[in-house]
Amino acid sequence: MFVDDLLKGFYDVVSNNKILILVNYDVDAICAAKIFQYILRFDNVIYVLVPVKTTTELKKVFKEQKADVKHIVLINCGGSLDIIDILEPEEDIIFFVIDSHRPTDICNVYSSSQIRILATPEKDENIPKFDDIFIDEESSEEEDSNSDDLNEDSGNDAIEKRQNKRRMLQQNAFIKRKERRNWEEKRKKLLFDYTQFSYYGRSTAIFMYDLAWKLHRESVDVLWWGIIGVTEQFIFGKTENMLYLKEVELIGDHIGRICESAVYHNELNSLSQTVPSNDSSNLRIESGKDLLLALYRHWTIESSLRYSMFTSVSLKLWTVKGEKRLKQILAEMGLPLSESRQMYRSMDLNLRKQFFGMMEKISNTHNLLNLTYPSFILHQGFKTRYQSADYVYSMIATLESNIHGKSSTECFYNTMDSLSRSKKNLLDEGIERAKWILTNMFRHIQAALDMRQVILAGPFYYLIVQEGTLNSQHYSDPQLLIMLASFALRAQVASLHKNKNTHLPLIASAVLDSDQDTCIIVGIPPITESLPRSFFGKAFEQVANKTNIDISLDYFDSSIAKMQIKDRPKFFDALTALLS
Repeated sequence: MFVDDLLKGFYDVVSNNKILILVNYDVDAICAAKIFQYILRFDNVIYVLVPVKTTTELKKVFKEQKADVKHIVLINCGGSLDIIDILEPEEDIIFFVIDSHRPTDICNVYSSSQIRILATPEKDENIPKFDDIFIDEESSEEEDSNSDDLNEDSGNDAIEKRQNKRRMLQQNAFIKRKERRNWEEKRKKLLFDYTQFSYYGRSTAIFMYDLAWKLHRESVDVLWWGIIGVTEQFIFGKTENMLYLKEVELIGDHIGRICESAVYHNELNSLSQTVPSNDSSNLRIESGKDLLLALYRHWTIESSLRYSMFTSVSLKLWTVKGEKRLKQILAEMGLPLSESRQMYRSMDLNLRKQFFGMMEKISNTHNLLNLTYPSFILHQGFKTRYQSADYVYSMIATLESNIHGKSSTECFYNTMDSLSRSKKNLLDEGIERAKWILTNMFRHIQAALDMRQVILAGPFYYLIVQEGTLNSQHYSDPQLLIMLASFALRAQVASLHKNKNTHLPLIASAVLDSDQDTCIIVGIPPITESLPRSFFGKAFEQVANKTNIDISLDYFDSSIAKMQIKDRPKFFDALTALLS
């Protein structure tokens, strides 16, 4: 069931006992967990926080940690699963689910005791009514008992009466069976329509910030963590532009309130101290338009323009002609190559001040529409400024365990620590790794397009990252493979000479475990869709049901699947037949 009051229905319940917090491996979930962790530490609440990547890990961790725990909080995991059926918990255990994955499992929605969903149902969710999905079995049992009673009647005088009653009951039973079949057909259609597309709801991080605000635990740091979660959804197309703009407007109100309070406290501190404090009182968030260029404040302008997905696709920078256009843009801006090839912070001060305006000016003439977007920047005294997107790219790179050979759990906790200003070194290391990832991704797309590895298979494109390709092992991470697939689809559509096949989705696959000969597959919806909704989760499920292929839908995102490499061609054939 849905919880309307976060304080009485959630926090007042869980804050009196030990809490088990299970968190998914994504930026939004980590930011939400960081905010919740801050609230619990403020109130000295005992908790255990464990990251989980798949449903299998969720089951394992639950069995290991469920002792002495009555309240479990699931962050970006479990919402789209039938939790009671999968985990089989004791009746006194209550799950609080805050998950941006949609649609929410219908059994979780109508669970009246053990499942509490920390969200308000959205208008476009179209959740089926209870009576259309669930039926009371007591009526059928009463029919059976009535027929048994008729069989027990005896006596010659009652024979005709029994026969009449039996005929009436048979007619009623026939009508009820027909109504039951109609109800079941209607139920099947409603459930299919409800679960047909997978998409994302509101950011869990900003939702958790609302809890901190209502508890009067908000701060500049807490708001910044919420902003990172919202930014991650926007950058990777998990939310509609209008919904993002609404969140930006709400965040702007919080910035005005919190940062003004911080300035007021800073003025009081400056009156009582001879040496000004360089602590959180100097921390502030600034909102405004920024460029859709990845990490340009921590990179060279030329590299950021070349390796950012937006400018790379818009200018077709994998071609010789695109490379010439890049040089032309730099020349039109009056930006010498010597300046564009050194770090942004080392550029001439006047050129840095003029850079944003110059990019806006040339955006219309070089097919760079929507180059700017509303964003946020974190200021701390005279230190380096960080855009919210910088944190997103850094955290994704830090989460990726194959780059530096660490365990996925260690990478998760390092990613969470990178949100702390005292661990700035982790943030900067993540930014350096992110630059390497973006560079490698661009080169991979360039090679794939040159070698025509993005193949049209009728109703969709597909790209297979072959084992042995340079740095191919990094795409065993679902998030990086999704980024690669999104880049590949946009680049393929931009390369088409005509508007043919621009409305098709793309499937990307990479080796997951070479020792077990398994691969991972992700599906990306068409770029022409205004609503970022994917039908691949349902399609993968139907292929699994209609074939004998062992397909594992173990990830919390239903558009990600795992299977044996030898089954991949057969899977593509079955998916082509299904979608044709």
